[in-house]
Amino acid sequence: MFKPGPADEAVAIDCETTGLNVRTDDVITIAAIKIRGNRILTSERFQAVLRPDALMQAEAIKVHRQRQIDVAQGSLIWTTLPAFLHFIGGRPLVGYYVDFDIAMLDKYILTLIGIELPNPRIEISKLYYERKYGDAPPNTTIDLSFAAILKDLGIPALAQHDAFNDALMSAMMYVELRDMKDRGVRIARPRTRGAIFNPMGG
Repeated sequence: MFKPGPADEAVAIDCETTGLNVRTDDVITIAAIKIRGNRILTSERFQAVLRPDALMQAEAIKVHRQRQIDVAQGSLIWTTLPAFLHFIGGRPLVGYYVDFDIAMLDKYILTLIGIELPNPRIEISKLYYERKYGDAPPNTTIDLSFAAILKDLGIPALAQHDAFNDALMSAMMYVELRDMKDRGVRIARPRTRGAIFNPMGG
């Protein structure tokens, strides 16, 4: 964890949780997929279903379709984290609003090893913003939703709010956006009025 990962490697991660409160909610699924250069290594992945301490919130069940009974036989996060930490090593962590996922994991990791994850973070929405809105004039409408990124990059929409699918789509976004940056390519945007920041796409 404290040494840089292999050259040109990163790990796309995603977590599903019992809710959106980092302090009181728990992680119920974790997925991580290695990225090497422009290759997404789906054969080199980490997946875990976890048994939470917190009760599942109704709104969370509607989002990820995991009920309390579905995770009742899952592993305890304390027994799962060592394998997860070994899998990611010191590689940068890629994700869509990845700070939330890391914050959810850090509250356990801090207790387990005494520190939070030191890995560099790569935020998908930031890479997308740079490619589409980095040179935008004032009052440009801004949409950083997951759906907008998928559409602009021509990436197929898998069933969302599944940790593995979300990690895989994030990996595809990262590879495409990095390639666009390397080639100096920007994402075309329509002419619109009104400044709107809408990360949920609603």
